[in-house]
Amino acid sequence: MKMSKTVRIWVDALWYAVAFLLIQLVVTAVVSLCMGVFGGVSSAETSAGTAEVSSLYANPKMLILAQFFIFLITVGVFVWRKWAPFSNDYIRTRPWAALFWIAIMTTGTIIPSIYLNELLDYEVPSEVEKMLTNVINEPLGYLVVGILIPVAEEIVFRGAVLRALLRLFDGHRHWIAIIVSALIFGVVHGNLSQGVHAFIIGLLLGWMYYRTNSIVPGIVLHWINNTLAYIMVRLLPQSSDMKLVELFGGDEKRVWMALVFSLLIFLPSLYQLTIRLKRPEERR
Repeated sequence: MKMSKTVRIWVDALWYAVAFLLIQLVVTAVVSLCMGVFGGVSSAETSAGTAEVSSLYANPKMLILAQFFIFLITVGVFVWRKWAPFSNDYIRTRPWAALFWIAIMTTGTIIPSIYLNELLDYEVPSEVEKMLTNVINEPLGYLVVGILIPVAEEIVFRGAVLRALLRLFDGHRHWIAIIVSALIFGVVHGNLSQGVHAFIIGLLLGWMYYRTNSIVPGIVLHWINNTLAYIMVRLLPQSSDMKLVELFGGDEKRVWMALVFSLLIFLPSLYQLTIRLKRPEERR
């Protein structure tokens, strides 16, 4: 029985997210297996499948290698299958002012996002936090956190997932597509702390993709967001275990001042982007 167009679009959108997860699982399993074979893990441990995975998570260099292969395979598969078609049309419009305001806006999202997570009492699982910290502290850690992950995730979740959903929710219903894609983006992060932040950022990323039909603005936002997280961990390693009020010297008023200052950055930047990010049919 032939699927309807609506069902097909839903299946495609979900499949893109699942395919991305499968690529990560397969590559991680292969790298873990290689570590088991060449790292002297016993056959009993290898068959159990636990020792090599835990060893991989404890080995940031191998994690970086795994992420490099995940990036190459993800980009290769999604471009080859035309799930996320490549185009330089947006860059040819020379949108440098818009990209500048995206970078500024992103800095205004960090403190409010951290505050919201604290308000909801969500924390990154300790094993995930340790893994990310170990990767960041490696010389090539920034390549993964700041470049490979932003590009790969934008190709998948905006270039493929949201692109598919926008074919279903056209006109004024585009916000449904943006919200659904942001939810999927949040869920695949696997924990509430990162998931809430990813959902909120996903709304901005989705809106920018809808306005430009390009993943370039999203890559810039994603890059700045991850770069700021990278800098925080490198400069203040203890910050991951601290509350905002502790970061601001125990003064609650400073936290509120930081929140207000963040909004004074975020809101004007967002206003600038509503002017500068134009749909393809609106450009001259």
